[in-house]
Amino acid sequence: MAHVYQYLVFLAEAVTVVVAVLVVLSAIASLSMRHRSSESGHLEVRKLNDRLEALRNCLQEVVLDPASFKKVRKQEAKTKKQEGKAVAKSRKTESETEQKRRVFVIDFEGDVHASKVDHLRTEITAMLTLAQPTDEAVVRIESPGGEVHGYGLAASQLARIKEHGIPLVVTVDKIAASGGYLMAAVADRVLAAPFAIVGSIGVIAQIPNVHRLLKKHDVDVEVLSAGRYKRTLTLLGENTEEGRKKFVEELEDIHALFQEFVSANRPALDISRVATGEAWYGQRAIDLQLVDEISTSDEYLSKACDDADVFEIRWVENKKPFDRVMARMETGIKDIFHRVMNWRGGI
Repeated sequence: MAHVYQYLVFLAEAVTVVVAVLVVLSAIASLSMRHRSSESGHLEVRKLNDRLEALRNCLQEVVLDPASFKKVRKQEAKTKKQEGKAVAKSRKTESETEQKRRVFVIDFEGDVHASKVDHLRTEITAMLTLAQPTDEAVVRIESPGGEVHGYGLAASQLARIKEHGIPLVVTVDKIAASGGYLMAAVADRVLAAPFAIVGSIGVIAQIPNVHRLLKKHDVDVEVLSAGRYKRTLTLLGENTEEGRKKFVEELEDIHALFQEFVSANRPALDISRVATGEAWYGQRAIDLQLVDEISTSDEYLSKACDDADVFEIRWVENKKPFDRVMARMETGIKDIFHRVMNWRGGI
């Protein structure tokens, strides 16, 4: 037992040193960030119609013999020329000035902290400067959920699109569970691949407690707070039944808010049936009305390219190699503290 205790002490010291070093490095990175300009990135826009055409041309060049390929390209060039003339002619008449429908595509890859929400808000802001009610927004979500406040903000960003009267479609190819589904529920239509995971309308929180181990070795920990429920559960101190009860109440309140939000955005959903914390695959989710259609994002957007201009919008941060290393360290620090000191729970 003495060896186990010595090992735990060594492990605690090692973790303390590592965390201290990471905190110092993170502080250095934060100071360097303050000296940057407010615009530390740039917007990238790619037309998916052109990408689809390039893929087709590449395949044609390999599959067709040279003569046939040349003939096809010549015909396509002729068709494009005729279409260009028709468009130019139509623009001269006031009765034919309707603009071609546009589809704006945004990706959201979620983690525990919903850390890409800053990118999302910038991409949506950029889109709203140009998009019209005749256009459409498609958000591809991939997320297993995470912190309540992070995903709540992400869902609010999607709500901005609907407030501007722009149709919103969410596609789920792999997973949009818990906080990811909180976001998806905002959409006018939710599409999911057959084996995509959706739902998990529940809340979870966990925190280890080593109070008995410390007490056994005569180590005292003082947890001082002002306010009856400032700290309900603690990592090092002794937890009380009152604290546990209050902690559960907070989780149940978050769960109630989660259900209310989903019900408000998808009123046809039987929330009592699906708010059990369970998750379902896309095909099963159709019956529960968690999603509206079975489709991959590739299939949906490929069809959209037939009659609309489809643009993919992405905000890219300008980071130097040192900044990228520091960003990874900062993410690591957040993960450590989130897992060890998870007071409020996650969705």
